[in-house]
Amino acid sequence: MRGAVDLAAVAAARQAQEQAAARKDDPTASTVIIDVTEASFEADVIGMSQMVPVVVDLWASWCGPCKQLSPVLEKLAVEYGGRWILAKVDVDAEQQIAAAFRVQSIPTVVAVIGGQVLPLFQGALPEPQVRQYIEELLRVAGEAGIAGSVAAPPDTEPAVAQEEDSRWDRAADAVEAGDWDEAISLYEQLKEVDAEQAEAAIAQVSLVRRTEGVDPAAAIAQADADPLDLAKAKVAADLEVAGGSPEAAFDRLLAVVRATSGDEKAAARDAVLDLFALVGDGDPAVIAARTKLANALF
Repeated sequence: MRGAVDLAAVAAARQAQEQAAARKDDPTASTVIIDVTEASFEADVIGMSQMVPVVVDLWASWCGPCKQLSPVLEKLAVEYGGRWILAKVDVDAEQQIAAAFRVQSIPTVVAVIGGQVLPLFQGALPEPQVRQYIEELLRVAGEAGIAGSVAAPPDTEPAVAQEEDSRWDRAADAVEAGDWDEAISLYEQLKEVDAEQAEAAIAQVSLVRRTEGVDPAAAIAQADADPLDLAKAKVAADLEVAGGSPEAAFDRLLAVVRATSGDEKAAARDAVLDLFALVGDGDPAVIAARTKLANALF
């Protein structure tokens, strides 16, 4: 009847508002559960999916099954502590997003990994089944090199201040002397001081050691002549990264990922991930290659 008030819809909308307000008061929830609009979709879903899997919950205030599923998803998002984030989309308010995902019924849940959309499930599933989907999603994301966390780590004082630790200077001296083993040994110890910087240094020293004495032109020519030979591709890719051409290196290894299967595919994937870590997650070449890797794996 025109003009009648839908009490169920009003109650659902009020419940959604209360849940949103509660999330604002919970630091963890406010980090891992976000309400997405068309304006924020690119940054909050596509951009964030380069770091962690994004689970998109497409719902509406009038949808009974949505009210059953949403608390389950929110509970798990908090429980997993930032290993994935939950992006909530009100399909009534954000019809363009719903159309982009070709939503036919709700609730619909999809994942985005490295910009790649993966359908998950429809309907209100019980928590154990939802958890199984999340676990599989995290496994697939890990294979694509997307295994970060959006949760801020607790503030801790380093065991030894970097500027006061002579091992940084000793490691640098070892690098200048070409003593790769000594340099790597010192950087391994320095993980207790600054794990991120020490691991980056180890990756760089390892790259120098792998490419030492290798003729770049000859190695790249050999890899070009036999593009699916992973050993040759890895040598050429190392040289391309060292020479400032990470895009070429990634494309070379991704070709092996696409063309192989089983252990060889996994080894090629690992080689790509090693170079991602070396070049840096924020590098545009890495961001673009992550999407290509996700496409190659799925």
